[in-house]
Amino acid sequence: MEIFKLTIKELHQLLVKKEISSEEITRSFLKQIEEKDKKIHAFLTVRPDLALAQAKAVDEKIRHKEEIEILAGIPVAIKDNILVERMRCTAGSKILENYLAPYDATVISRLKKKGAVILGKTNLDEFAMGASTENSAFGPTFNPCDLTRMPGGSSGGSAAAVAGQIAVYALGSDTGGSIRQPASFCGVFGLKPTYGAVSRYGLIAMASSLDQIGLLAKTSEDCRIVFEAIKGKDEKDSTSVESKCLETWNLKLETLRIGVPKEYFIEGIEAGVEKAVEQAIEKYRKAGAKIKEVSLPYTEYALPCYYIIVPSEVSANLARYDGIKYGLSQGNSLLEVYLQSREKGLGLEVKRRIMLGTYALSAGYYDAYYLQAQKVRTLIRRDFEKVFNEVDVLMTPTSPTTAFKLGEKSTDPLAMYLADIFTVSINLAGLPGISLPCGMSENLPVGLQIIGRPFEEEKILSLAELFSQI
Repeated sequence: MEIFKLTIKELHQLLVKKEISSEEITRSFLKQIEEKDKKIHAFLTVRPDLALAQAKAVDEKIRHKEEIEILAGIPVAIKDNILVERMRCTAGSKILENYLAPYDATVISRLKKKGAVILGKTNLDEFAMGASTENSAFGPTFNPCDLTRMPGGSSGGSAAAVAGQIAVYALGSDTGGSIRQPASFCGVFGLKPTYGAVSRYGLIAMASSLDQIGLLAKTSEDCRIVFEAIKGKDEKDSTSVESKCLETWNLKLETLRIGVPKEYFIEGIEAGVEKAVEQAIEKYRKAGAKIKEVSLPYTEYALPCYYIIVPSEVSANLARYDGIKYGLSQGNSLLEVYLQSREKGLGLEVKRRIMLGTYALSAGYYDAYYLQAQKVRTLIRRDFEKVFNEVDVLMTPTSPTTAFKLGEKSTDPLAMYLADIFTVSINLAGLPGISLPCGMSENLPVGLQIIGRPFEEEKILSLAELFSQI
């Protein structure tokens, strides 16, 4: 039985019918990790003891004829910046190499209540800063579609785990495209929910006004199932809200208006990517949807705006890693502890962003940089508000390129930052977005990005599901 290719619902049906046990599924995935992850390096930590204990608890419920949730007994991988109690949480950094999480993130508590089986923690760019998973202090992750290439980032380990069939689904975080871009590179589905739709409690903060927990899965239906389980208000996160119930959206293609922003089809986009995305949009048109070219004029300012706001929030959030309370601690005097712990514990990209952010927030430059960027962010959000008066959803490429090779962009920070050019605007505006596989370019996956109004995840999930039908 090819259980590694099965979806959440298919595995759930096998469990309910007692055709397979959760322990058997879990052992199969643990063996798969042992055999395949030597080449992929998707996982930083694997905990067979905890995973098997969770699986056995589900089997016990089935044995006693208790009803189980759809996620019960299904193996999941967790990005290593989301806290899982009694499990190491490094955020891909040497400074937290031996940090043991003292509690569960809210999303983990919710998954555990559903009976999910947590296999372990996946690799990421250090503190989620990167677009390739090359910035991890523990080595890069490789793309299962082509092991000479990167899986994207920063949730590259989670995307590779799903694409490599060593986890059924995975949680990630998305600050500027960190779920959608690796989903595109690895040929899987990646959902970035509306800001506030999913609690961030227990997520190691990078840029608090942009960070959002989301997920990667094999199908849009799997995305819907997991999103339903983790979404909702949390008293521990004041930015979280109670969104509408996920009711089936009444999909009428003949009344659907799809906007195609002209600013997303620019010089520099790979020809194969542009062709695959245009063909995908054309399929929606042939199925009855109305396609309209729209304009988001402030798109050109999104990337510089993003790379002022993010480093500014990084410089504040990462001040806590000072070698005093927890994490790596080096040096004999107080000053030495501060300087040496951060020098030895933090990587180059993290230091770069801390310095950029500290500069942008410094006296004399705050108004010129940070305050100005926040004003531009408001204009970007208004761009989307205006466009959504004309159309129901937007469709764009997820990334201007397919997966790049190891080291291809790592020596050029600006080239790496440009990998996020089609995804950062959505985070700045707090909108939901999903990347779905829509074709191939030179034997590498291409992602189509569907963007919706705030809290209209059901709409973009339904459209993603429709693509496989049309």
